[in-house]
Amino acid sequence: MLNIPKSLLNFTQTPHSGYHWDGSDRRFFEGWYYRVTLPEIRQTIAFMYSIEDPIGNQPYSGGAAQILGINDEYLCRTFPDVNKFWASRDVLGLGHWGKTNLQVPPLYLIPREFTYYIPEGYQATATLNQGIITDPTNGNYCRWEYAIQPLYAWGNQNSLQQSTAGWLSFSQIFEPGWQILMAHGLASGWIDWHGKIYEFTNAPAYSEKNWGGAFPQKWFWLNCNAFINQPDLALTAGGGKRGVLWWMESVAMIGIHHQGKFYEFVPWNSEVTWQIQPWGRWQMQAKNLKYEIELTGTTHLPGTPLRAPTTNGLTFCCRDTMQGEINLELRELNGGKSQVILNASSNLCGLEVGGDDWDDCWRSQ
Repeated sequence: MLNIPKSLLNFTQTPHSGYHWDGSDRRFFEGWYYRVTLPEIRQTIAFMYSIEDPIGNQPYSGGAAQILGINDEYLCRTFPDVNKFWASRDVLGLGHWGKTNLQVPPLYLIPREFTYYIPEGYQATATLNQGIITDPTNGNYCRWEYAIQPLYAWGNQNSLQQSTAGWLSFSQIFEPGWQILMAHGLASGWIDWHGKIYEFTNAPAYSEKNWGGAFPQKWFWLNCNAFINQPDLALTAGGGKRGVLWWMESVAMIGIHHQGKFYEFVPWNSEVTWQIQPWGRWQMQAKNLKYEIELTGTTHLPGTPLRAPTTNGLTFCCRDTMQGEINLELRELNGGKSQVILNASSNLCGLEVGGDDWDDCWRSQ
């Protein structure tokens, strides 16, 4: 066990919170996503960490930290030395050191020690996100340190948490895996973005991850936990085309956490449909025996290209905005009648498309 505070083990963590690499030399990546939203200034800052081919000495071996910052501005730093990356197999915990004078294998450090000894790098757990990266070409930088109080993982409150992609995500048959680690939480701390410090208390926070040895050909994503007048509401939805053994499969899901309850619309319990434009408009509908939901995400912003792990390493292959519009309507079905139980909107929704073949609207079959 790595040197991670025992308090982390008390959190009802999701399946797949730990690191998945099995030590083999097969093509492999794992990526983590942390986000904080600052509703008062209508801004969101997202942190993306990744490691590829951690066995080392492979064409794409190495790690990276990317940040989608204020006004969807982008910052990235690569960490080529896989031996300075660490992650826990048991709980959510990872880090990558860049420059440092420490002559020890990488490990979790208490925040004060990290600040002192690690002039470039990051570390993240279920209750902390901390780091510093700098773009050497222009001097732009970001430093951050904030504590996280998890509220919703992935499932009903006070019950066993679920695997986002169901039981298939425990097998290499169905890759890449995807797990929402924390659908909603509260973050308190600070982020220094290019010299301007943003301090926050109980700001909406989110985290997820993906991993595997195969890469999706095409995908989309919608995410928001900063709704207008709905502080206890979190949405994550997405879909993709990915390989299952020798065929390609298109799947999508919608997850809602609201007032302690989890509403899950997945292929094995619901009919999920979608119409996603190459950019600008995301529409999804889902229906099961008890509920139905409609989502519409839109943006007039151009979005920001981001890197993602691919067969050819970390490349610019997706586009995001953290300032999208979202409208959500959830209805309860009873005796053939439909009653609206939740209507919500936000202008701080994360919207993404990624992969290839975005010439036309992608409609579910």
